[in-house]
Amino acid sequence: MADQNVLTVWYDGGCPLCTREIALMRRLDTRHRLRFVDVGDERSRCPIDRRDLLARFHVSDAQGRFHSGAAAFAAMWRAIPLLRPLGLAARLPGMLWLLERLYRGFLRVRPRLQRWLREGNRHGR
Repeated sequence: MADQNVLTVWYDGGCPLCTREIALMRRLDTRHRLRFVDVGDERSRCPIDRRDLLARFHVSDAQGRFHSGAAAFAAMWRAIPLLRPLGLAARLPGMLWLLERLYRGFLRVRPRLQRWLREGNRHGR
């Protein structure tokens, strides 16, 4: 039987921002409540469209429910003891709406940030 408290984190392993963030989340996941799946790996079995998983951050729970964007981040944060207060704060009235707007703004600049990080990695920065 699957652990009812484990979340599956679907991330883009080809994104330098994502891989850095996931590395941090792995270190902070001291209770082993997160399972990480690289959606960019063609061997990964994706229960929903791979393009959707690559376009926005997603987590799924043991019951198969998916959360995306800010709601996914908040769910992941609640699973990590150090970040749990942030995840709980996201449940306050209006907070998830605000976080989602910030996330959508980030998505607009994400391609430029990815290019900048890739170029920096090529030049040894």
